[in-house]
Order: sequence, then structure tokens, then C-alpha cells
Amino acid sequence: MDRDELVRLAFSMLERAYVPYSGFPVGAALLCRDGSVFTGCNVENAAYGSTLCAERVALVKAVSEGHRDDWSVLAVAGKSADYCWPCGACRQMLYEFCPELTVLVARGDGAYLTLPLAELLPHGFGPASLSQGE
Repeated sequence: MDRDELVRLAFSMLERAYVPYSGFPVGAALLCRDGSVFTGCNVENAAYGSTLCAERVALVKAVSEGHRDDWSVLAVAGKSADYCWPCGACRQMLYEFCPELTVLVARGDGAYLTLPLAELLPHGFGPASLSQGE
């Protein structure tokens, strides 16, 4: 699957989003190196802290299917005029599993930017950060 197709797949998830509070649907599609793709949409909750972002939905689906260290590209899409940037919590969760991930952020007109996760989360905190050195 090429990057344009991945972005289109992320856009297709907007219709599945459950967004009665923000009215801001987000879709995501996570491509693994073996060609597997895991999609997600945001799922809001009246207890706002329980809301799940599209990126984390795709991430959890991938992990639950045994894909932890083979991610390649994540596309995130929204309807906004600006690019649909992952929130801080999503950036941290993605970094946990794939600091070298490529992220595609799309805006409502279909245009997208390509950048490394490390640019979205410089000096990220991951498993290696827990090493206490001896």
C-alpha cells in the first residue's frame, strides 16, 4: 500500500468516528512492514478523559494482533483546514513502540505532510529511558 492509499484509508475512517461532543472526527491507518494495516477512529465519551484518539485505537488494534515492532507508516486525517496533528498522548504511545515511525498528517482537502515521529516528539521518553546505567 502506498502513502496516498494509506491517507485515503485514514479519511475513510472519519465516517466511523463517534464524536458527539467535539464534532471533530479523526481517522488513522497504521501500516506494518508485512503489509498489514490497522485502522482507527476517535471514540468520544461523556467522561472526556475516557475518550480514545484514532491513532491510539489503531495502535491498540495492532498490538492486540501481535504487531509491536514492525510498524512503518501512520496516516492521520481530519476535516480541518490545518493538518491533523497527533496529540501529545498519542505521540508518546507511538514512541513506546516505534520511535522511527513515519507519520503522515492530512488536512481536510487531502493534502498531507510526511515527517518522522522523532520530529513530533523530540527527545521522546521510551523503554530505553528507564535504563539506570551502571
